[in-house]
Amino acid sequence: MSPRISTRIAAIAESATLAVDAKAKALKAQGRPVIGFGAGEPDFPTPDYIVEAAVAAARVVANHRYTPTPGLPELRDAIVAKTKRDSNYEITSDQVLVTNGGKQAVYQAFATIIDEGDEVLLPSPFWTTYPECIKLAGGITVEVFADETQNYLVTVEQLEAARTDKTKAILFCSPSNPTGSVYSPEQVKAIGEWALKNNIWVIADEIYEHLLYDGATAPSMPVIVPGLADTCIILNGVAKTYAMTGWRVGWMIGPKDVIKAATNLQSHLTSNVSNVSQRAAIAAVSGDLQAVHAMGQAFNRRRKLIVDLLNEIPGFVCPTPTGAFYVYPSVKGVLGTSIRGKVPTTSAELATILLEEVEVAAVPGEAFGPSGYLRFSYATSDADIVEGIGRIKKLLTEG
Repeated sequence: MSPRISTRIAAIAESATLAVDAKAKALKAQGRPVIGFGAGEPDFPTPDYIVEAAVAAARVVANHRYTPTPGLPELRDAIVAKTKRDSNYEITSDQVLVTNGGKQAVYQAFATIIDEGDEVLLPSPFWTTYPECIKLAGGITVEVFADETQNYLVTVEQLEAARTDKTKAILFCSPSNPTGSVYSPEQVKAIGEWALKNNIWVIADEIYEHLLYDGATAPSMPVIVPGLADTCIILNGVAKTYAMTGWRVGWMIGPKDVIKAATNLQSHLTSNVSNVSQRAAIAAVSGDLQAVHAMGQAFNRRRKLIVDLLNEIPGFVCPTPTGAFYVYPSVKGVLGTSIRGKVPTTSAELATILLEEVEVAAVPGEAFGPSGYLRFSYATSDADIVEGIGRIKKLLTEG
């Protein structure tokens, strides 16, 4: 008897970050005082001017109908202008495909260029969705791990050691989810030149491009290495920058033939993105970055706070990230020690203990690569950071 669920879909793992967030919310709904550091989304409301654009759009009958699969022409043009403004990367509107959130852009990028058996180099720690999209496309994930001593940044030498004649692409994410690490312009150039020399595609996730601290910059790889333009796909969206995770608007930028092929796929998959959301996205990417900078100031304050508090916990080692809104401490110094009679040997076991004993939710390193780490999102209030990390410190230093 054949299985009820296809082998392809059965092999896909649930999103660990969403699972942790769902568990924390379920416990909160039961009245438990859970503090969640799991979800990767800003805790701010979408700026008012964007919401008002959506309200106005909802009243326009044309927005109640189907529109072109690759996106509203006005939004594609706005993304062209925004890309020139923010990255100094010159593209045309037929190089843009608007997608239902960044995740669809990730999936379609791999589905469009990866064939069965192609290898994709995936710097680790990595966002939990990447390997699942590679798998769905028939590709093989080759993890390249950089630990906290490298600030979680892989080197060209590591990439070259992992390269084979089956290597088709590399996924490049800076600023990084889950670590918050940011590659320097020199590192971006070196990786880009290596990819170009070896005829390897670059899929560059730039979703956190505006969340930078301490003078860090996140240059777009094809700007620094112009020769890559024909073998580079850029992924982006409004979710993180404008606090619009629920609006579901992302996009792909790439060579025209790749965008045309991905558009064909999307025409059968989801058709166009919600027109109301697209109209909101036009307001977002066309407006100034004042609201973005205000959110960035709050994230910067929280970043410093959570790093200081985590490094006060015995056994935790937390590098200071310079991007995104995550910290990624090593917790290897805690593993193997007794915590209220329980002895965690993995970061997954430690995360369970933290949730059960002090009602703090963090995502274990196993979701992003090797065990021994926890990801905390500081897209939450200062008070929750102080209370939540304080609970962990109290637990690990009692008795």
